[in-house]
Amino acid sequence: MIEPSGGGTLTEYIISARSLAEYRAIFELGERDLAGRRVLDCPGGASSFTAEASAAGARVTAADPIYALPPAELAARALPETDRGNSWAYAHAGRYRWDWYGSRARHARIRRTAAGRFAADVTGNPHRYVAAALPALPFPDNDFDLVLSSHLLFSYADRLDADFHLAALTELARVSAREVRVYPLLDYTGAALDELVDGLRARLRDTGIRSSLRRTGYEFHHGAHTMLILHTAS
Repeated sequence: MIEPSGGGTLTEYIISARSLAEYRAIFELGERDLAGRRVLDCPGGASSFTAEASAAGARVTAADPIYALPPAELAARALPETDRGNSWAYAHAGRYRWDWYGSRARHARIRRTAAGRFAADVTGNPHRYVAAALPALPFPDNDFDLVLSSHLLFSYADRLDADFHLAALTELARVSAREVRVYPLLDYTGAALDELVDGLRARLRDTGIRSSLRRTGYEFHHGAHTMLILHTAS
């Protein structure tokens, strides 16, 4: 994670640590989505999803450019960088709903625990963590049953334009044999991006990639209650 600037604007990206429980809520994941499935988390950040879902029987790969760092350095950075991300959220607490977490203190505990689990797994199982950046991934076509992508696309629409989004979504679809799930569909300030989402869905449809929108039971950022699904099964 790179420390966010002051005020209401992020000058750099935040790399967060999220738990399997959060992923289940964010992406509406059931047991059949994970057990025995090949799953890609892109970008994976410092989340414990890879470790926890692997322990639950999934075959998970996480991809993120930060994984170019040595595993020991990633492990050392995970907790302090998670704390920086938490500080950003607490400094802008009015943008968020805290009911899923119960309290800010519980949110912090979940994220810090996830960072610790990530640190242990990235050093113990570094093969699960691949240094890669959208919109070009080093995986074969149809390599994963399920592809998950959160808090990069749309979140940073102030610096990632529509062409980048199209290229990234097309690449995620390329490596997916069944389905891609993307969340949230707002930017990090909470601004709605309906025009961008609709335009991208139309451009994807023109290339033969079908998509749909699905309501989720998770809403941390106010209004972030919908995910984009790309249907890639032939």
